[in-house]
Formats: sequence, C-alpha cells, structure tokens
Amino acid sequence: VQLQAFGGGLVQAGGSLRLSCAASGSIFTIIYMGWYRQAPGKQRELVATFTSGGSLNYADSVKGRFTISRDNDKNTVYLQMNSLKPEDTAVYYCNARSRSTNSWGQGTQVTVSS
Repeated sequence: VQLQAFGGGLVQAGGSLRLSCAASGSIFTIIYMGWYRQAPGKQRELVATFTSGGSLNYADSVKGRFTISRDNDKNTVYLQMNSLKPEDTAVYYCNARSRSTNSWGQGTQVTVSS
C-alpha cells in the first residue's frame, strides 16, 4: 500500500485544516488506517484511527476538535481539524496496516501560530 498525504499548512490558532491521505496499491488488504503526528523532540503519537470494521479512536487531546473520515470510492482518508491550537503543531503522518504490512505516508507539516 502506498500513501500520499496532502493538506498541511500554516494556520492561526482557532482555525481549521483538512488533511487528506490517498491510498493506492493493495488497498483491499487494509484493516486499519489513521493519522499520527510527531512534534519536534517528541515521539510520534496517535491522533485518530479507524478499523475496517468502523471502530474509531481519538487521542484525548483532539477529541471534539478533530474528525477522521473516509471516502471508499476515492480510497482516501481525511482528518478534519478544527479549533487548532499551537500544541497541534507537528508533522502529520498517514498510516495504513494490513495483516502483514505497515505503511506510512510522507508526512505533511501543520503549523499553528498563536
């Protein structure tokens, strides 16, 4: 599975961004997709994920502000980010997993100014 992420940028605190992650290749094998982020000097952390069964999971820090969704026809996963805070500044990575693979997108920078 190959992943390509889009949509990062610079936004003021309180603003919104939508990230997109387009999947290609053996997409029928995907059982898990989601978004992670890594801020400078910190470990990569889960932001939002869902399984092929539809279960959703959000980091506590983004609950109520971020929404993960998908468009199966376009093989694309989205992350709608509202009420952004400076602490949301990070490189955001798309992730997709099958039973035997773990794929990452190239990352997209999100910078939130105060």
